[in-house]
Amino acid sequence: MWGAVGRAGGSGLRSAAGGSPLPGGPLAGKVAVVTAGTQGIGLAVAAGLAGAGARVVLSSRRAPHVEAAVGQLRAQGLEVSGVVCHVGQPHSRQGLIQKAPETYGGIDILVSNAAVNPVLGPALDADEAAWEKIFQVNVTAAAMLIKLVVPHMEKRGGGAIVVVSSLAGYLPFPALGPYSVSKAALLGLVKALAPELRARRVRLNAVAPGLIQTRFSAALWEDEATRQRVMSSMGIERLGTPSDVAEVVTFLCSPAAAYVVGETLVVAGGAPSRL
Repeated sequence: MWGAVGRAGGSGLRSAAGGSPLPGGPLAGKVAVVTAGTQGIGLAVAAGLAGAGARVVLSSRRAPHVEAAVGQLRAQGLEVSGVVCHVGQPHSRQGLIQKAPETYGGIDILVSNAAVNPVLGPALDADEAAWEKIFQVNVTAAAMLIKLVVPHMEKRGGGAIVVVSSLAGYLPFPALGPYSVSKAALLGLVKALAPELRARRVRLNAVAPGLIQTRFSAALWEDEATRQRVMSSMGIERLGTPSDVAEVVTFLCSPAAAYVVGETLVVAGGAPSRL
């Protein structure tokens, strides 16, 4: 429920999710791949990158979602294509990464956003199959996607990768134990891989969204009493929006973040995360 998914939008580095790309925008000429890019944070990220000038290939497991998202963004004048992809399956990941060079000539940006959470409740109640599924999609798939895209980025002189972790990686939510552990693992993945990738002219960073108003987190905000209780416990004044996260992702993918490497930027409205 932390760092889940919602609407597109934003300003600043990009033209906003509601309009055509910025002429000569900071990502003009770049090609981006966004996993789980058809709803919520993923859709907002795809819109933000395209608004900043990038050509974007987004993915989802469901064809109707891909078609709807591509249609929505193209109607806003953005250059977007879509691929059906289950990131937990190796052949499906390979198909996604092949699509961008075939369509747009290369890959400069990867945003790894796909995640699952099939269980709610005490962590010790989760069975082995649930742990395996969560780690296969949330962690292993991210690492394998990074491995696949780096050679493409090297051909173009470098690139930028952003992994979507979560505040839960720092502040586990009791009912989301395995999910929280997987998001903490992504923090370690960034630290482990960033030095290797830097030597190959690829910048790797992460974002850690807090409570974002999306369908995935609806149980925490649809009811007014629950929303107020959760916000009070987190010390925040409002829920985040997907555009809050997309703005930060676009920054991390842009030349403005050229000196930001191996970091995780928390986007959580002031909720406690770390010293």
